[in-house]
Amino acid sequence: MWYNTKAKAILGIEYPILQGPFGGGLSSAELVATVSNAGGLGGYGAYTLSPQEIYDIDKQIRAATAKPYNLNLWVSDTDGPDGSVSDEQYELARKTFQPYFDELGIPVPAKPAPFKSRFENQLQVVLDIRPEVFSFMFGLLPGDVLDQLRKRGIKTIGAATTLDEAIALDQTGVDLIIASGFEAGGHRPSFLAAAEASTTGTFVLVQLIREKVKTPVIAAGGIADGRGIAAALTLGADAVQVGTAFLATDESNALPIHRHMLFSEAARYTTLSRAFTGRLGRGITSRIARDLIAREKQFLPFPLQTTFMSPLRKAAVEQQQWDMVLFWGGQIAPLLKHRSAKQLMQSLIAETTAHFNYLKA
Repeated sequence: MWYNTKAKAILGIEYPILQGPFGGGLSSAELVATVSNAGGLGGYGAYTLSPQEIYDIDKQIRAATAKPYNLNLWVSDTDGPDGSVSDEQYELARKTFQPYFDELGIPVPAKPAPFKSRFENQLQVVLDIRPEVFSFMFGLLPGDVLDQLRKRGIKTIGAATTLDEAIALDQTGVDLIIASGFEAGGHRPSFLAAAEASTTGTFVLVQLIREKVKTPVIAAGGIADGRGIAAALTLGADAVQVGTAFLATDESNALPIHRHMLFSEAARYTTLSRAFTGRLGRGITSRIARDLIAREKQFLPFPLQTTFMSPLRKAAVEQQQWDMVLFWGGQIAPLLKHRSAKQLMQSLIAETTAHFNYLKA
């Protein structure tokens, strides 16, 4: 059967379908458990959480499912020198965004305090709680860390946006590699070159990686139904990761307006922008993203730009100024059909099975 892949065997799941691990508070224990209980691999994006919060959410997930699940962290979680920003750069950002804060009637926030990386402390939690699967983005893990994960029986998944990144991940010995095409919603997890250079589509990237790398590949980006899964598997992927379609379900922790927007006509148009977080990411096109195209030098580095923009987002949501809010989403959003994660999983499995059965007929 189509689901008997290397990825299925490595991850200990029934179907090689992974739910994208959303960061920024968009994941939920309920969504993770729903996907894992249905035979896939649920995922929780924990890069914004404190160590204690990771412990707590892990308990919630384990109480809701006995199946494998995935915890996700960011290897590189800050871009500014020493996690800080100069007065000059802050002043440039303040002038750039002042009109938007004025429009919402709120003051521009003060310069964000320096950000101290949390990755090492977060990683220790992963080693302590031993999830079946640990995925990571924005970099490579040192060999000694991978050894510790292996000794604890934790399977590892790294994310690549280019062939070079996939080769680098392969050389470290990860268990699986995500081929993240530029169609995908959310941040571009590039780490060897500027994210703007990672504009290869999912299905081309899968083929390039499969040709040069022995590690099993997970296709991510532009997949929301059985046809997409079948196409990815046919081109050499051993599994798929579905993000936007699961983000739009009632079980995700996205705001109701966010889920509504993913099913709206607005979802036909998405943009890659650094304006909201400081790192390049794809979401439904907003006025701010359109206005500030090619003005990235006027933004603060990640995650200080996120901190800087947080009051604006809060005010825009309260005032229902949706064109000033970033709603994460991929290019596949216009094809979304399901608001229930369980129904989405059932549909993905049934549609993929029907496709391969048709080919056999």
